[in-house]
Amino acid sequence: MHYQAINLNEKLSTFNDLWSPKVVAEINDYQFKLIKIAGDFMWHGHQGTDKVFIVLEGEMFIAFRDGQVKISKGEMFIVPGGADHKPFAEKECHIMLVEPRGVINTGGTESE
Repeated sequence: MHYQAINLNEKLSTFNDLWSPKVVAEINDYQFKLIKIAGDFMWHGHQGTDKVFIVLEGEMFIAFRDGQVKISKGEMFIVPGGADHKPFAEKECHIMLVEPRGVINTGGTESE
């Protein structure tokens, strides 16, 4: 077996597009995705599944219908399944998402 760590900064350097998650690893039925964001995303929800945001660089916010949370470098936040939310960042921010395989970034799943 070949053992090699995944260098997240190296993976992030291979793309520049925003709001387009890239799968870098999988464990069981979960995917680890890297994404670069800036500006606003759309309101959406993920029925039946939670979603983890881990900020690797910069800071981001997640708006909810009744408030918002700020997530800074080195912090993580779990969005509860079904909660309408809108991620945004004032400046470019690098994030790792952890979510079940098949979840698309506008809510729902690929099979819907």
